[in-house]
Amino acid sequence: MAMWFSKSQEDILKELRVEAAIGLTTDEVQSRQERYGANKLTGKPKKSMIALFFSQLRDMLIYVLLGAALVTLLIGEYVDTIIILIVVVLNAAIGVIQENKAEKAIEALQNMTTPHSLVRRNGEVKEINSEDIVPGDIILLDAGRYIPADLRLIVSANLQIEESALTGESVPTDKNADHLHENPKTTIGDQTNMAFMSTLVTYGRGEGVVVATAMETEMGKIAKILDEDTKEMTPLQKKLDELGKILGYTAIGICVLIFIIGLFQDRDLFEMFLISISLAVAAIPEGLPAIVAIVLALGVTRMSKINAIVKKLPAVETLGSVNIICSDKTGTLTQNKMTVVKHYTVDSDNEEAPVDLIKAFVLCSDATYENGQGTGDPTEIALVVFGEENNLSKMTLDAEHKRVSEKPFDSDRKLMSTLNKMADGYRVHTKGAIDQLITLSTSVFVEGKIVALTDEIKRNILKAAEDMSNDALRILGAAYKDTDQLIPSEEMERNLTLLGFVGMIDPPRIEVKDSIREASLAGITSIMITGDHKNTAVAIAKELGIASSIEQSMIGAEIEELTDEEFSQKIRNIRVFARVSPEHKVKIVRAFKKQGNIVSMTGDGVNDAPSLKYADIGVAMGITGTDVSKSASDMILTDDNFTTIVQAIKEGRNIYLNIRKAVIFLLSCNLGEVVAILASIIFFWPVPLLATQILWVNLVTDTLPAIALGVDPGDEDVMKQKPRNPKESFFAKGAGLRAVIGGLLIGITTLVAFFMGLREFGFSLGADNISDEAMTYARTMAFVVLAASQLLYSFTMRSTTKSIFQVGLFSNMYLVGAVVIGFVLQFAVITIPFLAAAFKVHNLSLADWGLVIALALIPLAVNELIKLFGRMSSKR
Repeated sequence: MAMWFSKSQEDILKELRVEAAIGLTTDEVQSRQERYGANKLTGKPKKSMIALFFSQLRDMLIYVLLGAALVTLLIGEYVDTIIILIVVVLNAAIGVIQENKAEKAIEALQNMTTPHSLVRRNGEVKEINSEDIVPGDIILLDAGRYIPADLRLIVSANLQIEESALTGESVPTDKNADHLHENPKTTIGDQTNMAFMSTLVTYGRGEGVVVATAMETEMGKIAKILDEDTKEMTPLQKKLDELGKILGYTAIGICVLIFIIGLFQDRDLFEMFLISISLAVAAIPEGLPAIVAIVLALGVTRMSKINAIVKKLPAVETLGSVNIICSDKTGTLTQNKMTVVKHYTVDSDNEEAPVDLIKAFVLCSDATYENGQGTGDPTEIALVVFGEENNLSKMTLDAEHKRVSEKPFDSDRKLMSTLNKMADGYRVHTKGAIDQLITLSTSVFVEGKIVALTDEIKRNILKAAEDMSNDALRILGAAYKDTDQLIPSEEMERNLTLLGFVGMIDPPRIEVKDSIREASLAGITSIMITGDHKNTAVAIAKELGIASSIEQSMIGAEIEELTDEEFSQKIRNIRVFARVSPEHKVKIVRAFKKQGNIVSMTGDGVNDAPSLKYADIGVAMGITGTDVSKSASDMILTDDNFTTIVQAIKEGRNIYLNIRKAVIFLLSCNLGEVVAILASIIFFWPVPLLATQILWVNLVTDTLPAIALGVDPGDEDVMKQKPRNPKESFFAKGAGLRAVIGGLLIGITTLVAFFMGLREFGFSLGADNISDEAMTYARTMAFVVLAASQLLYSFTMRSTTKSIFQVGLFSNMYLVGAVVIGFVLQFAVITIPFLAAAFKVHNLSLADWGLVIALALIPLAVNELIKLFGRMSSKR
């Protein structure tokens, strides 16, 4: 980047080959437009709905499903084909809806650019479309205009520009075309001789020469970052992807294995082909992708009720592994309203409010405060509110003491004065920096009398002010002087009588302290990031329990002096980053991530968008946030409150645990089916289940309990554990073993049911020429036991340690409902004639139903016993 801010105006005009008084010629504009193109932000071409839809299908589990659909189509099992395809389409549709919402980031940036601008070309001023601006154009600025490109100022008169779009600072910056900045690392907020695209002129006027247009501007750089695809897969997506691969390969492996066994056993090859399809179907939980998507979507809905809007489904689960929360100070950790908390007068032994001091502040302020709403400068609003609290309302005072003249605030004097009418004559009220006021005052107001301002009194006052500012308070002093006639503004600020000063702070939000404690119990470190001064930041951080000493803080300038390596070493002990620019925020996120942390970052300005995008969870502010930051984020806080982030993390942890329960449950069920079929082949038995029946169980019977497990009320103690390692597998902490035990139990009970069904007709498992009637009956028994045992098994999946009674049988009514519906559907399938025919099943006698239920309870009972032994041994 050319250092435009460090070059003189003459050099720049020369470099850009333009004369300020004339501007570019028509020919020159033409050739530059061809060279630089239109001055507008561009994003990648948007994906069409179709493209989005197909991109959702790139997933191992989906490939396996599509393979299964093709095979079922070839062998004429059309019902199966249709069922599988419905699942695939449903999955993709849920994904598309979510992604579509996320594409809005660049659009919001493009909408911030300006439609028209005043330029000087061929020696005359005209208004043109901002897209036609080229580097070298001379742009005229006045109050109320947005800036169309990045400019180096060449003329400025009292020019102020509000740059919150870029820097997040809501106070307008004073600009001066004659400044030069030698330091090559001058931050955007300090480049007083530059003006940037999409910022707003609030005061004064100026002229500038265009030094960058379109994607080369500071805004354009942000647009580029937002446009990069940094979509890493979330921990959950990686796991499901691995799971999909494992299941896909397992299914293929099993089919090959069966074919080989079939060849050795000299069985009918077409029959073996059908069996291997049943097995492939059995090995894959067809409902899994849809179930995960539905559980995440329900989680998103739940979160929106606690003021967190999650935009991308997988982000819900990433939240659960967050172990560092970086948060802006203003508004998120604090209340974002300046408040007077202390006052000082020379006779401040008396505790009652210093009426003269307050009157001076209120009369010398332009802010208003009515019905609980303040307008104007935040510092002044605080003063006016201080007046209201002491029954000195601005309306009454203004009416009694009309303002007849004033000397407005400016940044060099750091003072503001007004002349107000008093009962006899006039009074000057001056407010501003205490060090300035002390030099302009000759006397001081003590107990209603005017006393000479001695050196000793000066020292006491400055000492008191220093004590207050060490408590991170902003100090503002007031003084006055009586006159008997109207005086010009030059004479106002002389020979003043000092009244005293107040200390103000933007107080921390009350509820945040508890949240930070809750987060730290959960192994999550809170980090404060702010553009504010170090002392103020550390004081608030101490009060909230984020930091304990000033050693734990660092300022932006220090970050720049370190290499990325040094910084990521040092960052471990830092809790507060002060005087930070948005570029630093990206460095902070990257350094934390390099240490293997999962980082959440809050932001509200356009300039925060890059760091929101790089963070694992970017959190935007719903109230103060710009559209661009909201679009770049993963989550939006509708109440801008830190506490909401901690609540969302709690939700996220529970959702992950619930998804894990659902996955382990589904895999236990599928394993049960595989065990039943594999055993029957190895031991030369007839196959107890048909492909259609397995699909029914996988898609209908299992799906409802799995979703219900996915919305389990969640563990109250979830925030007392450390964040989980994002790399840990689904099967960690004994979950894999539980799936195997569950699968074996379900598989064996299914085979026992099949055996009992055959025995009623007098056949054994190894018998030849079993009658069709016996076969159908036995398969029905197996089918119903498989479904029933899975339905009941879902109850034991709710907790890995607590019994079903400790968790509460009815504390998840969705699960109870799912199991009841599952039984009703199962009953319908075997009793309604056309369904029974489709699934080749038969209705059962009452005695058999009793037997079926008894068998189905075995896996549940055994798992509960295992948990009981587990509890007993851990007590020991």
